[in-house]
Amino acid sequence: QVHLMESGGGLVQAGGSLTLACAASGSIIRTYSMAWYREVPGNQRELVAIKRDSGTANYADSVKGRFTISRLNANNAVTLQMNSLKPEDTAVYFCNALIRVPAGSADYYWGQGTQVTVSS
Repeated sequence: QVHLMESGGGLVQAGGSLTLACAASGSIIRTYSMAWYREVPGNQRELVAIKRDSGTANYADSVKGRFTISRLNANNAVTLQMNSLKPEDTAVYFCNALIRVPAGSADYYWGQGTQVTVSS
């Protein structure tokens, strides 16, 4: 069983910063990638940033230059540093990880989501 725990959401004024954190726990053989997605009611969940165990990272065009994804703790934890926040960044942010468990194939796991609200 794998569990992803998120923290760090909240309310911030436009131009401010927030840091989201996510830690994976459980019987983990290998974490191939960790990512952040976000979802606004009525819209599809979208990829914000992803960091692979190779070290490569990709960002949505809308957050490039403002957000930074980092992996920590032997690669089973990830943070998302969000700077210069805009009202359009308001969403529920979800942690996602591609993880291999003992005696199983690699699967995607999701956190419960954390609300980020940016006021204008």
